[in-house]
Amino acid sequence: MNDENRSDLKSLVPDLYGADVFNDSVMRERLPKSVYTKLRAAIEEGTAMDSAIADVVATAMKDWALEKGATHFSHWFQPMTGSTAEKHDAFISPKNDGTIMMEFSGEALIKGEPDASNFPSGGLRATFEARGYTAWDCTSPVFVKKDGENTTLFIPCAFCSYTGEALDAKTPLLRSMDVLNREAVRALRALGNTAVKRVTATLGAEQEYFLVDRRFVERRLDLMLTGRSLFGAPSPKGQEMEDQYFGTLPDRIGSFMADLNKQLWRLGVSAKTQHNEAAPGQYEVAPIYGTVNVATDWNQLMMETLQNVALRHGFVCLLHEKPFAGVNGSGKHNNWSISTDAGLNLLEPGLTPHDNVTFLVCLCAVVQAVSRYGKLLRAAVATPGNDYRLGANEAPPAIVSVFLGEQLTAIFEQLAKGGAGGGGPNVKDIFLGASTLPKLPKDMTDRNRTSPFAFTGNKFEFRMLGSSQSPAMANTVLNTIVAESLGEMADALEKSRDVAATARALCVAVAREHRRVIFNGNGYSESWRKEAARRGLPNIDNSVDSILTLLEKEGAGVLEKHGVLSGGELRSRVEIMLEHYVKTLNIEARTSLHIAQRQIVPAVVAFTGQVAEAVRANKAAGAKGVLAAGLLKKADALSDRLGKAVAALEKALAECGGEPDLVKKARFCRDRVLRDMNAVRASADELERIVDSRLWPLPSYAEMLFYR
Repeated sequence: MNDENRSDLKSLVPDLYGADVFNDSVMRERLPKSVYTKLRAAIEEGTAMDSAIADVVATAMKDWALEKGATHFSHWFQPMTGSTAEKHDAFISPKNDGTIMMEFSGEALIKGEPDASNFPSGGLRATFEARGYTAWDCTSPVFVKKDGENTTLFIPCAFCSYTGEALDAKTPLLRSMDVLNREAVRALRALGNTAVKRVTATLGAEQEYFLVDRRFVERRLDLMLTGRSLFGAPSPKGQEMEDQYFGTLPDRIGSFMADLNKQLWRLGVSAKTQHNEAAPGQYEVAPIYGTVNVATDWNQLMMETLQNVALRHGFVCLLHEKPFAGVNGSGKHNNWSISTDAGLNLLEPGLTPHDNVTFLVCLCAVVQAVSRYGKLLRAAVATPGNDYRLGANEAPPAIVSVFLGEQLTAIFEQLAKGGAGGGGPNVKDIFLGASTLPKLPKDMTDRNRTSPFAFTGNKFEFRMLGSSQSPAMANTVLNTIVAESLGEMADALEKSRDVAATARALCVAVAREHRRVIFNGNGYSESWRKEAARRGLPNIDNSVDSILTLLEKEGAGVLEKHGVLSGGELRSRVEIMLEHYVKTLNIEARTSLHIAQRQIVPAVVAFTGQVAEAVRANKAAGAKGVLAAGLLKKADALSDRLGKAVAALEKALAECGGEPDLVKKARFCRDRVLRDMNAVRASADELERIVDSRLWPLPSYAEMLFYR
């Protein structure tokens, strides 16, 4: 490779990164200094947007977007569907002489009016009440994205009703960020940090996903309509050899990942880590941290980009939490921390965490929040897809506990005994016994993949999110409950004449009252379930029951108290989540019936006929035909069982459709529809093991998981 090519490669990624983002460097270049200064103040300090500068900013955005080939702009928002929404408006403005000019006003930048009647509102809006508003979130960068031949300027927005209620995932998240900032700043100033102006939650959302060859998906209606395989006998080889995790990337996968990275980098999404995950056909991509609302936007872009790039490479990207039975499902590890405007990570222990009062107060605030509001955190990740995953051997249990690691737990225990939390961590380097290998600096804590909420050095990793979920709800809850704890501490510290003594007393009280939530062991074990019950920690193993806890006084109260979700907004979300559960299971059940009746049953009938003909031929020839006779008997018994299961599922769906009460309907889906659907699958999967593979209509698990 010559020097010129090396130079091109050296500049490729820096030039590519953020190329399609109206980021700070673009704003500095294109905006007048006074306008840029006011916009930065709105972004960094949360000050109100000055409407006087909106026209100037809009014109600069339009000119930049036009240079990149954009013809339209779109207010890009996150309704309560779990995905994103966009309506495209052209920049064109007709003139009286029959020509056009390209315009984009400050008013169009700040406010949009999409039809709100067809988005889930949970009763906040009637179908005929159509008006809704989108409002520019200036803290999340505007970007240009190309979809086919269409290029559009995308403006991240919040979405509300005509009467002001939040109809989206972003508005409550932004509210929770304000609450966390307010209470954390109070606590820090009371502790003596008078320079702090702003505290922000940060997020790094690791994304797991499966890739399946598109040819197989096109023959699987279940994957196309539901994102998971409703049928499928186990592959002769699964993940038991443990050879997939961090394994060598096949060329085709490597090419996909290279393309994925380029697309994400252009959008300013800082994709950094990529690797094979534990299951065959499963992978992970992880970004660098960003402000929590920006990182949430990034994750939505990441999921969309994963699916689009996969199609270009002949794959389909599956984001369902459990696309294949018997192998690992997919989650989204939510790495959350809090930092000041000066760059201080408040969850960084330092070398002497037992003497770091700010760290101990923040740590105790988080532990108290999780202990008190574990049900809220569990409800924030309640989806039908996650029900197939939580508590299995690749995901944390449904019991919400906190992993602190050996050193911090020792400090916490000292506090619980009334001590100062002294002793400090005794962290030594690791020597591997070979002179050519370096000593490895040892981290303060181990990692615990079975913990739902684990401290991992300078952040907490909330591991319960499902891979298809937006991180918005989970971080809305997390920000709010930690803000509540910090607010209580700030109340006490602000009144204190001896802040150090009060801070210590607060930490001691938290350690004593909330030590029950600390667990460093194996979260998969049956003994932990029993121990958790003894400690009084809830174990809510299904989404329906978990969703309904959002209406309980304690959880609803803290969200209402801080103005993150009003009572009406919270009730609407419960209704939307229950409706989503019911609709999802109904789609899965109807798809299951369709495949069973129109694909599997005909294949089984044809196979049984062939075997019956073989039995008759054997008898006519005077042969015993034991193998054929036994196969016919087994196929006939399984066919009978399949027919009865199909009839039961049809009956369950009919009964479900006639139930008017949403809560009862959701419970019926959980208890009856899901049970009968699983019975259909069980018989079909047994038949797949014996039916001639040339007759079986569905691609096998082995093909889908291992063909690359």
